[in-house]
Amino acid sequence: MFKQLLGKLPRRSSLKSESLQDPSAESNNGGGGGGGIQRTTSLNSSASPRPPNSAKRTSSAVFPSSIIAGIEPLLPFKDAPSSEKMSLFISKLSLCCMVFDFTDPAKNTAEKDLKRLTLLELLEFVSSGPPRFSEPAILALCKMCSINLFRVFPPNYRSNSRSNGGENEDDEPSFDPAWPHLQIVYDILLKFVTSASVEAKVAKKYINHSFILRVLDLFESEDPRERESLKAIMHRIYGKFMVHRPFIRKSISNVFYRFVFETEKHNGIAELLEIFGSVITGFALPLKEEHKIFLWRALIPLHKPKSLGVYFQQLTYCITQFIEKDPKLASTVIRGC
Repeated sequence: MFKQLLGKLPRRSSLKSESLQDPSAESNNGGGGGGGIQRTTSLNSSASPRPPNSAKRTSSAVFPSSIIAGIEPLLPFKDAPSSEKMSLFISKLSLCCMVFDFTDPAKNTAEKDLKRLTLLELLEFVSSGPPRFSEPAILALCKMCSINLFRVFPPNYRSNSRSNGGENEDDEPSFDPAWPHLQIVYDILLKFVTSASVEAKVAKKYINHSFILRVLDLFESEDPRERESLKAIMHRIYGKFMVHRPFIRKSISNVFYRFVFETEKHNGIAELLEIFGSVITGFALPLKEEHKIFLWRALIPLHKPKSLGVYFQQLTYCITQFIEKDPKLASTVIRGC
């Protein structure tokens, strides 16, 4: 386990020489290899001694000391010089690229606890409004989020009873056992996207089309807590990255098309419609043709699936917004074409 953990840490020189790659491409490796952050398995035996604190002694036992840019990754942010905090931030992000199995609660409990504490530190740092995030820091954060969040759901997710008919609307939801970590990672990503310390023109290279598509795939999750987090994040991405807005609208439309005309199975239609409800309210008048086409080809056909009852309220709101902006569209909605 020590070798696996140390394998996640960048080399001392990697901050300046790392290649800036698409972070979403890392997620399928489970944090294993490749990508911009290089690995090392060497221990640094000259790390500075820690105060005799039991939590820190435990941290040192689980994550042996290793140095990135002169910073020991378990050093608290408050103990680091201001000039080194961004390097420490990257180092802690690298530690959190280790993904654990939560199906066995008794497995790797110490490592899971330490990762959770490190994630909470990262959340506090991002929420504190630090100086401008450097490009390597943006890459490291997007990579950590990709490795922890992006995953392929088992086939039973796509045969969820919620999508087989509105009568199953009140079935008990399924909760992901990894939520204690996933929740914090989602909170970090949300705070990061909304932070004034993040320059959109830099971050858009990593929160790119590939990243956005992987986020949309996560709306298949059966866990309603995860879909709520995704809804907030996608809404903020749409607001911050104007260059991605047409792509996001088109991608969500494609999800609706596949749902209506191919699968009729999807767990996140209601949440995606909520996102679009707020998007529609911002449409300028007169409505663009592409927006009317979305109404005709995506929203109106959503009345056909048997699971309409699951998302009927959100669908009604979207269509009402269209009619309020252009009352002439009412006849189109009534005809259903």
